[in-house]
Amino acid sequence: MEAKPDTHSKLFGYLLWIFGFLGAHRFYYGKPITGTIWFFTLGLLFIGWIIDLFLIPAMDREADLRFREGEVNYNIGWLLLTFTGVFGLHRMYMGKWITGIIYLLTGGLFLVGVLYDFWTLNGQISERNQEVKFN
Repeated sequence: MEAKPDTHSKLFGYLLWIFGFLGAHRFYYGKPITGTIWFFTLGLLFIGWIIDLFLIPAMDREADLRFREGEVNYNIGWLLLTFTGVFGLHRMYMGKWITGIIYLLTGGLFLVGVLYDFWTLNGQISERNQEVKFN
């Protein structure tokens, strides 16, 4: 029996949950629509945020099945995006040096690029891991 990949971390998910009323943990687990809703409603007025405390294990299992493991680590990518997104370090980490430097010089492309990356980072990492695997 093949071991299931562990692309996302429950521990990191819970750390992001601390800021979860802003949707950080939901973006991390690949749920950008509800992440955005949590961002604009403070975690559905904190009620959804509290419920998510119990939903994180299921979101973690779903993300592990959905996204491709590989050379680029999701936890490092999300850590860099969450805390240094405007500097583009998460893009440089993925090997996207040109856009990383653009983010560095433009404040994450005037924050719009950072928002885009919150929506798409899991897919970007999964795609990058697939490219690396076949090269």
